[in-house]
Amino acid sequence: MISANILLIEDNIELAQSIQQFLKKSATVTIANDGLNGQAAGETGAFDLVILDLMLPGKNGYEILKAWRQQDHLNFPVLILTAKDTLPDKAAGFALGADDYLVKPFHREELLMRIQALLRRSGQQPTVQQLTQANLQVDLAARAVTVNGQPLTLVGKEYELLVYLLENPGIILTKMQIFQRIWGLDSTTGQTVVEVYLSNLRKKLKQAQAQLTIKTIRNVGYLLEA
Repeated sequence: MISANILLIEDNIELAQSIQQFLKKSATVTIANDGLNGQAAGETGAFDLVILDLMLPGKNGYEILKAWRQQDHLNFPVLILTAKDTLPDKAAGFALGADDYLVKPFHREELLMRIQALLRRSGQQPTVQQLTQANLQVDLAARAVTVNGQPLTLVGKEYELLVYLLENPGIILTKMQIFQRIWGLDSTTGQTVVEVYLSNLRKKLKQAQAQLTIKTIRNVGYLLEA
């Protein structure tokens, strides 16, 4: 997985943190520990995939999944991860729109394989190792950026921000979407950090003579144009 953004809704904090740690080399995992916050996070549309427990405080997983699937734009794959192991439990989950179902206890490697399969089927997992726009190229495997073949040094979240914009050319991304995708819902940083990093990225692209423009759409968001 490259640049996958996963929402994990799990009330067992120790388990949630263990999964987050296991997946950290493959994805950015945002944790919600109750149903209400988990549903709200999913409704932002900022995630490529959701891992959903069924027995949650506030609102159970079935209710959350039903609410999501009633909204056409929330079409991300959902993997149910639960201790409920009966056939009726599984049937109910799939009937409400789950894409996969894994029963606890589970092998972490199996969870990773299922996530990778869901991302491939949904088209969220890139099959290419490079992103190219105009005279700029990103080698995703090496996390290297070049402009006209010359290296462009990006620091901190600048690289992730550039990749996110390149993955969505010509699409307006709101400040909230960018913040949640790059910094995560549990970040203690304010959303103004988005403006700071976009400003820095613009300057570096201009200095390198990259034929790209990051436009600010007033009161809406940001748009990458080549």
